Amino acid sequence: MNLTTLPALTVLSDNVTIVEQDQVKIVRIIHDKATAGIALHGGHVVSYQPAGQQDLIWMSDNAIFDGKAALRGGIPVCWPWFGRIAAPAHGFARTAEWELVEHRENEHGVIVVLGLQPNEATFSVWPHQFSARLTVEIGDSLKVTLECENTDTQPWVFSGALHTYLNVGDVRDISMSGMGSDYIDSLQGGQLVQGGETLTLTDTIDRIYTKPDALIKLNDPKLNRTLSIENHGHNSAVLWNPWQQGAQSMSDMTDDGYLSMMCIESTLHALRIEEGKNLQPGEVHQLITEISA
Repeated sequence: MNLTTLPALTVLSDNVTIVEQDQVKIVRIIHDKATAGIALHGGHVVSYQPAGQQDLIWMSDNAIFDGKAALRGGIPVCWPWFGRIAAPAHGFARTAEWELVEHRENEHGVIVVLGLQPNEATFSVWPHQFSARLTVEIGDSLKVTLECENTDTQPWVFSGALHTYLNVGDVRDISMSGMGSDYIDSLQGGQLVQGGETLTLTDTIDRIYTKPDALIKLNDPKLNRTLSIENHGHNSAVLWNPWQQGAQSMSDMTDDGYLSMMCIESTLHALRIEEGKNLQPGEVHQLITEISA
């Protein structure tokens, strides 16, 4: 996604401006280390391009920037649940309007913090008090930290994911390791399966790896790079690619869009909403993903 051509609506500093893509305002970072973009709609990272490299993050050419629909691609924030275990699917955070809380920069990069607080819309689907902060650190790597705090008087449970779409040269050529061998296969009705330590793709994949290493590697011979995805605060890693038939069924993805993307997600997975992670009043949890080439 080329953010550099969009005119600045607001100049916040030498490195940080606000731009707009259709109806969505984006915090644009242009720094010697990297350029990046974070949409306030969804608290959604839409680009991270280290100096001299292709973007590490994939965005669909057909993504809808109307300020209502979830954006296809980037790093959707799935919270306070992941999947279709409640409505809306993947929670409300990925379609909520986040607020720019702070930004700071130095020679090593830029840090942007967004915040989300409860309102009438969130209470209508999830009747809890909370505070959510998304800290995005842009430098030699991209580090995204979703921090949620229980500001209620009662405990609540949650799940979630940083649903990263990675930009790859050709998904049929990549190989991945570090996700472990045990996974729940969503294409086989949630069956528990054992696979190999290295993964290559020939078809649709939708797997929840239950014992991943903290570090997952993606080798991409076409772009001549290896991506490192380091996750923390998770209990699983979701790997997903819809393949041709899935891409053709999505209006916000081109028919061949699946060829240049691969999702490797830092995930707190729960089969049912009540089986999520319990957070006591005053407790904080961080879900983190850090991506580098």
